Amino acid sequence: MNTLDEQFEIGVKAGILPPEAQKKMQCWIRSRHLICSGNFFLFETVDYGAVERFSKCIAALGGTLIVVEPVGKIWMGGHRQVILYQAKASLHTPHHVLKQYWLKYGGFRTRFDERV
Repeated sequence: MNTLDEQFEIGVKAGILPPEAQKKMQCWIRSRHLICSGNFFLFETVDYGAVERFSKCIAALGGTLIVVEPVGKIWMGGHRQVILYQAKASLHTPHHVLKQYWLKYGGFRTRFDERV
């Protein structure tokens, strides 16, 4: 695990400090934008700006963004389709606090999941 000084330096480089990054990620867990799948975190959103913020949060916590892919289009209202983006990231610590938070407050499906 990184020391507090190392976490602070990583956070400064990412443009966001680790406590703020963790709070944002907890909010995404509760809103079902962020789920844990094995050793990875999957983030889904229709806002590419949110993907960039997710990337900064992962970097601030010492993790790595692996891939960002458009996974399809979804309907917003009756007349408009938007692109759904999925970002996959890994945090290097196996028992990260966010995984425990996800176990308590998260789910196995994102809000955009079409499986019934």
